[in-house]
Amino acid sequence: MEAWPGTAYPLGATFDGSGTNFALFSEAATKVELCLFDEDGTETRVELIDIDGYVWHAYLPQVQPGQRYGYRVHGDYDPKNGSRCNPNKVLLDPYAKATAGEYDWDQSLFSYNFGDPDSVNNDDSAGHVMLSVVVNPFFDWAGDRHPKTPYSETIIYEAHVKGLTNLHPDIPEEQRGKYAALGHPAVIEHLQKLGVTAIELMPVHQFVQDSTLLEKGLRNYWGYNTIGFFAPHNEYSSSGDLGQQVPEFKSMIRAMHAAGIEVILDVVYNHTAEGNHLGPTLSFKGIDNAAYYRLVEDDQQYYMDYTGTGNSLNVRHPHSLQLIMDSLRYWVTEMRVDGFRFDLASALAREFYDVDRLSTFFELVQQDPVVSQVKLIAEPWDVGPGGYQVGNFLRSGPSGTASSATPSATSGAESPPRWASSPPASRAPPTCTRTADVGRSPPSTSSPPTTASRSPTSSRTTRSTTRPTARTTTTGSRTTAPGTPAWRARPTTPRCSPCAPSSSATSSRRCSSRRACR
Repeated sequence: MEAWPGTAYPLGATFDGSGTNFALFSEAATKVELCLFDEDGTETRVELIDIDGYVWHAYLPQVQPGQRYGYRVHGDYDPKNGSRCNPNKVLLDPYAKATAGEYDWDQSLFSYNFGDPDSVNNDDSAGHVMLSVVVNPFFDWAGDRHPKTPYSETIIYEAHVKGLTNLHPDIPEEQRGKYAALGHPAVIEHLQKLGVTAIELMPVHQFVQDSTLLEKGLRNYWGYNTIGFFAPHNEYSSSGDLGQQVPEFKSMIRAMHAAGIEVILDVVYNHTAEGNHLGPTLSFKGIDNAAYYRLVEDDQQYYMDYTGTGNSLNVRHPHSLQLIMDSLRYWVTEMRVDGFRFDLASALAREFYDVDRLSTFFELVQQDPVVSQVKLIAEPWDVGPGGYQVGNFLRSGPSGTASSATPSATSGAESPPRWASSPPASRAPPTCTRTADVGRSPPSTSSPPTTASRSPTSSRTTRSTTRPTARTTTTGSRTTAPGTPAWRARPTTPRCSPCAPSSSATSSRRCSSRRACR
């Protein structure tokens, strides 16, 4: 296939009306192959030979919207030193603007063989993965404008795309539970009758259906398990998943704005769906593990975990920060949303160890001419030490451009208001614990490392559709269903690195650190 040099920016797949430019960042790669997939699964590989600043790129004049694609990244596979490249794994583009299909949890998605985490699995994952899709960016917004409702007049309605619309009798059956249903006149009329000025959508970034739920006949209802920060979740599309989900989402935004209703997104930038060291290799791990994730500095096969999900996004790395900021700007400028609610915002403030409300991420948000102008809400906690930060987030943006901590704190044009704080759910007093690894894929028999991230965890299966009816077992501070893989085990208490080792790997103890877990 004919390939031209292309450009290193923007990252992702960009269709310009004639062809498509592909650009992928990876400092860890020694070779990158772009994989184009036909409808029948036939794969065509194109090596990206042009590199600028660790960005591998090419322009393919024949590639049009709807094209499925992925990447194979060659490089070192050395988990102990933080590198997990394996060209046998087809990887999702971190900048994919649409996705097709879903993961089937075949063993080939993992870098090791089940039951032997020290082994290397070189099975090809093609045919078992979610694929990136080239999208058509052109859309008729028909004079759409952001409502920009003043904070003092804002009434936010938190909703779920499917939950709000799936049983609505006035919505066509084929649209129920989809983006199109949110933009239906029946839903908009309902919101207007309530006096709502903004709807806050629970996660609509592309997320993953966890295998633990699928094995029980359940689905991930809540969606706090992101794998694609630019792509609207494909299952909420009534028109298809080959890029059609993008114009359907935009049409919903346009309809909301026409009714004077803002759209705020609940976003999860603190972790991804790839779990911990026992999790699958779906995207970021295989592209540049050390750049995208916080690794334990003295043992880089393990992940720092401030989120209770197995990993934490590396907000200390410039390309991880670029990913987050590019995503935020994309959703404002291209998808025209009106604000964000940041899940576990304290995790984004951990530039080093403690929560730093003046961290680089918040400085970037503060000075960004696009993101600083929309409504910003922080969920002000995480499961790490000192993570509870209700009411402490910095003032943000010019006057009247960021939401306030409480209604009484709104200051209009007088002074810049604080970020809003989304109150956390009630929880038991935290303790520092060490627990044994459980499940079908246990780590080595050596003593587990003394950090929270080194206990295998998963995506938020605590937010599953319904409570599992299967019997559960408890080991230490972790509750799991029988047969649950170790990387999906669910922590019930936050843990931190200052914990001293206990004599028994399955016992728990209070942390001796004065500052930990508070």
